[in-house]
Amino acid sequence: MRALAEFVMKDRRRAIIAVLLLGLLPMVNLLSPAIIGLIMLRKGWNETLAVLIWALLPMAAYAYIGDVIPLMLLLGVMLLAAVLRATQSWELSLLGAMLFGLSVEAYLIMAPQLLDMLFQQLDAYMAANSIEGLPIEELRATLTSFLGATYGMLAGLLLILARWMQAALYNPGGFRQEFHNLRISNKVALLLVGAILASSFGVLPSNWIVYSTIPLLFAGAALVHGIVAIRQLPGALLAVFYTVMLLPIVMQGVVFLALMDSWYDFRKRLQRES
Repeated sequence: MRALAEFVMKDRRRAIIAVLLLGLLPMVNLLSPAIIGLIMLRKGWNETLAVLIWALLPMAAYAYIGDVIPLMLLLGVMLLAAVLRATQSWELSLLGAMLFGLSVEAYLIMAPQLLDMLFQQLDAYMAANSIEGLPIEELRATLTSFLGATYGMLAGLLLILARWMQAALYNPGGFRQEFHNLRISNKVALLLVGAILASSFGVLPSNWIVYSTIPLLFAGAALVHGIVAIRQLPGALLAVFYTVMLLPIVMQGVVFLALMDSWYDFRKRLQRES
């Protein structure tokens, strides 16, 4: 990734070549938003827009054949990078990732054909196996929110990749310190808890709970990284952490720890003890 960052930051021509070629390849085109994010973080709007015009071409082609999500992801990561550049606040940027996830859900609701194909196959499977009573509408709503939250997380991860590439080129070691200090303030934590409770009691759609956890999952991961660094624990523990983090109970624990950290600031307490 460092080699890619060095290549695109040499000059505008190389950046344009990179976003054009990478944008054409499925899955690999996820690097295109990261490149745009890197340019935004380092050079600002003018240079970013000059490269974005070319990055939009392959994404527009995907949109033409029915997949608008890559285009949304490109623009979403660019805006998140703009927020991070202007505010230097990961907290605001991750709230932006949460809003991006909600925008993806809104698109999936307004353009239902993407999920219609999936549920047509599900209907055929149910008919072939004589399965009845499955709450299709509830399942569809849950899946829509899950996909929106997944893309919100992905936008946050691509922003992290862009920031890491920036630090690797211009501030070695800076991203590590920045990420280890990532923490949700208690005011924003209260806001997120309020949103979780509103979803739990029907004021907001119940499926929206997943969006409120996006900033907290990133903050919880940063907390674990920070503790491992402060205690000088083996790095292999992080690999184990990310493996078990796929389990729902572990994700809930990470969210809870991030909320507690908003008030108790565990890293500062550990540094005092050290």
